[in-house]
Amino acid sequence: MNLLSLGIDLVAIAVLAFGIYFLRYRRREVMVAMIGLNVAVLAVSAALASASVGLGLGLGLFGVLSIIRLRSSELSHSEVAYYFVSLAMGLLAGLAFDPTWLGQLLIGLLVAVMFLADHPALFRGYRHQVLTLDRAITDEKELQTELAALLGAQIKQFTVQRVDQVRDTTVVDVRYRVRDASPLARDTAAVNADDALTH
Repeated sequence: MNLLSLGIDLVAIAVLAFGIYFLRYRRREVMVAMIGLNVAVLAVSAALASASVGLGLGLGLFGVLSIIRLRSSELSHSEVAYYFVSLAMGLLAGLAFDPTWLGQLLIGLLVAVMFLADHPALFRGYRHQVLTLDRAITDEKELQTELAALLGAQIKQFTVQRVDQVRDTTVVDVRYRVRDASPLARDTAAVNADDALTH
């Protein structure tokens, strides 16, 4: 295994986990899992690259790892992306490339993509919630008006999940855009949504 690739991977996972992910989501357990997964995949892929095994075994390992799911808590779609990027970085660092700088370049590219794609300033006004209203509303226009007034936002899309005429409730999945959004509000919303899923 190339020692430079090892060093670049360790620096890259530190930047991804501490400098990008944790500052935005503040979930220590997921950050630890990302780092552990990265280093573990790096070690296994380096061992496979140096051993006389077929490429099929390595791809099979990647397939097994790709279906691993953290059972202790749910992950948002953004966090799943961080999880698999850390996996891919470890795999790239452990494999032999010709030229050798190609794997290192791809690792840097993955970190840069995650930094930009999940930046708080990008679409920071957009939100997603599942709401339970204390009214059974079957008219879509009335429901859109009710959601806009309740959230104080521009409704982009909503899907009615359940209307209970007996309990007089409506469960709706709504995506909307707030008018004045700060990066802190965006991050807090993401964390609160994850916390709500885990309780």
